[in-house]
This record gives sequence, C-alpha cells and structure tokens, in this order.
Amino acid sequence: MNKKRTNKKRVGIIGAGPSGLAQLRAFEALQNKGEEIPEIVCFEKQSNWGGMWNYTWRTGVGKYGEPIHGSMYKYLWSNGPKECLEFSDYSFDEHFKKPISSYPPRPVLFDYIQGRIKKSKAREYIRFDTTARWVSYDEKTKKFTLVLDDLKIDKTYSEEFDYLIVASGHFSTPNMPYFKGIENFPGTVIHAHDFRGADQFKDQNLLLIGSSYSAEDIGVQCHKHGAKSVTLSYRSNPIGVAWPEGIKELPLVTHFEDDTAYFKDGTTEKFDAVIMCTGYQHKFPFLPDELRLKTKNNLYPDHLYKGIFFNKLPQLIYLGMQDQYYTFNMFDAQAWVARDFMMGTYKLPEQNERRLDMDKWLERNDKLETSFDHVDFQSDYIKDLLALSDYPDFNVDTVGEMFKSWLKDKEENILTYRDKTYRSVVTGTMAAEHHTDWMDELDDSKERYLYEPEEEEAIPENI
Repeated sequence: MNKKRTNKKRVGIIGAGPSGLAQLRAFEALQNKGEEIPEIVCFEKQSNWGGMWNYTWRTGVGKYGEPIHGSMYKYLWSNGPKECLEFSDYSFDEHFKKPISSYPPRPVLFDYIQGRIKKSKAREYIRFDTTARWVSYDEKTKKFTLVLDDLKIDKTYSEEFDYLIVASGHFSTPNMPYFKGIENFPGTVIHAHDFRGADQFKDQNLLLIGSSYSAEDIGVQCHKHGAKSVTLSYRSNPIGVAWPEGIKELPLVTHFEDDTAYFKDGTTEKFDAVIMCTGYQHKFPFLPDELRLKTKNNLYPDHLYKGIFFNKLPQLIYLGMQDQYYTFNMFDAQAWVARDFMMGTYKLPEQNERRLDMDKWLERNDKLETSFDHVDFQSDYIKDLLALSDYPDFNVDTVGEMFKSWLKDKEENILTYRDKTYRSVVTGTMAAEHHTDWMDELDDSKERYLYEPEEEEAIPENI
C-alpha cells in the first residue's frame, strides 16, 4: 500500500476559487469514469472556497493577518449575462430547478458555484486557512517544494509536488497610484478592493478614478443607492456610455488641494470621497523570480503556452491569469487541458514550438482594437482549448454573440442592461424576467431574488 502511494504523482493547487475548483472538478470527472487520479492537495488561505465570490466584510488584512483576497462588495450583481459563464457540465437549470434572470446577484452566483462542487468530494482535498509562503524547484528530483503556513495553528511546514498549479487569481492586489496633494484630502480615500458597499456614500459627491468595469459598476451602484453625484475620471478613454443625470466623466485628475480635485481639462470640483478603480497587479510573493509570471492584465499573458503552461517549466501551471470576458467556463477548459497533461494523455510540443505558438497569439493580441475584437480573440482561444480535451463542448460562437449584445445593451442604457434576458447554450432555456427592475431592487439576498409572488406559487418541487 505504501509503495503505491510513493509512486503516485502529487499535484499541489494554490487557491480554491473558481480556477482551483475547476481543476479539482476536472480530475473528478476522470475519477467518475473509473480512472485513477494523482494525489491532490489544494491550499486556500481563506476559510471557505469561492475565491472572489467568498464575500467578507473585512478589508486590509484578515483574521490571521494575511492580505485580504476578496474585492467583492454588497449589492454586487453579475455585470455580464450568466449564460456566458455557465458550466457546461452543471447548468443553472440543474441547480435552481427553474429559469432565473440573466443577471443574478453575488449570493446567487456563489450558491451556483458551490452547487457544482458540493456534489463532489472536493472539500476533502482542500486545506483551508493555509497560505503558500515559498516555492522552490529541484532540477534533479524534478519536484516542487511548497512551504506553507497553517494560519489557524501558526505552523510552517513543507510538501513536495510533481506539478504545481497557481490558481490564486489576479484581482486582489490593488494598483494604487499617487496624485499630488491627495495626502491632505479630508475625506475617505480607498481602492475598489476595499469597497464593501454603497451605503456609506449616500448623499456624497463621489470621485472614482479609472475607467474599468469596477469604476463603471461601483459608480452605477453608488448612484442607485443614493450618492449625490458620481464623477468618473479616465486616463486615456472615457467609458463613453450615455450616463444618467448624476453621473459624468472627466479626464484624469492632475492634483488635489484639500477637498478639491483639479482635472486635465481645467475643471475643478469638490468631493467627499475618492475611490481608486485603478486595477490590480499580478502578484505572486510565494514564487521565486524565475518561476513568477510577470505580466500586465491582458487577454494573452506572455510565457504561458496555451495560456496555461509556464513555458520554461510546464509542470508549473497557471489558471485564470487572462483578462476575462469568459470566466468559469474558460477556467474549466483550461483545467481540463492541464489535467490531461498531468495524466500524460496530452503531450506538449517542444519548447521552441511552444514559443512560436505563443508568439502567434501575442501578435494577434497586439492588433486588437475594439471590444468586439477582444471577444472574438477570447472565443477563439477557448475553441483552441476545447479541441484539446473532452470538456463538454458548448456553443462558443453563440456565447460570443451574447457578449457583443451585452456590450451594446450597456452602451444603450447602463441602468437597464441587467433587465435583459438571454438563452442558455447549455440547456436552451430562456432566462426569466426578474420580478423587479434592477434599478428598483435594493435587496441582493438570495431569498429576495428567488422569491415568487403569491399568485405565481411555484410547483412543489421548486419550493
């Protein structure tokens, strides 16, 4: 028995968010077919799975003094159609037993992510409250040594692995720029990472710096929940949608004097609070220089073959490191390919051939101009992955068209695009219209979301 254990390959996974869970799920799919899988251990620094979707009230550091991972906030609703991120092996219909709307709030999406993984024994593979401290690779033994801290009992130990998967995400280390005079700003100054809800900004004049999805979403949420005014300040291009009264865009802030912000176009304005929506850094403090992925947020990080395998050392695998239109189903497609490589059924070409393949994608990435180009690029990337494994196929072209409709919907009306509905490519089910318009819905609880008015009593199995 012991001999068998030592011959078993060992796989270490850092992070139990959607990417790490996708990897566990990929191995489980093989196990369900009767195949023997490697020994797998997944390490998660939070005390529950879900990564970003695991909401916490905490900011700064957690219970054990580790930097907080989550950037999730109250009243967050999906900002893209759920039909674009549906798992192809676990549909929304299977989970909720009835059609739901296309834009669910955070607790509902978290419930769905958990639904798939709760069906499995995945929890047995995860060590919670455990953080990765350092990784080294031994050329002779061809093994990784991972140094870990068990945060609960304050104990440091190490383990050896044949394969190491970095699934720790890249939306948790804030990028925080400096503006002259901001140190004397009398109001709140935070990064979007520490934003936990719009309530504290009611009746305030709010400045958001950045033109990312988080700027757009936090701005609209604060407007919805009663901010007096919202100003978005962009570096190069405005978001450029038809903003409602109470939200506007100005070019970049040049400096602050007390509570007054000065903008590039000569405008000045007084504010009560500043939220930096200035993005995140890919940060892997547990990896040595030669194994660390160094990239800005983009659709095709360099040095990763198929966006997954670290080219210099393919036993080091990165999941979910791309900028994302597709999310859960992309992580799945990556995890299935990574699994087949670790199982020895998918063979990688030589290093120089891998380099040529990466260059081809990078070259195309550099030429992308519009959001539609970006969607097409990521759709093609996913099709490339789906051709390499047996992940249940889904209609990528249809999902790509949905993303394009969503981009148009937002441009037409930033306040009502979440009231639109889409059809599932997995089951063919048309999403239900939500019982309340998004702008009027101030409660984001699962109970309220799944509530059905009396006259439309659900059939007993759905209650």
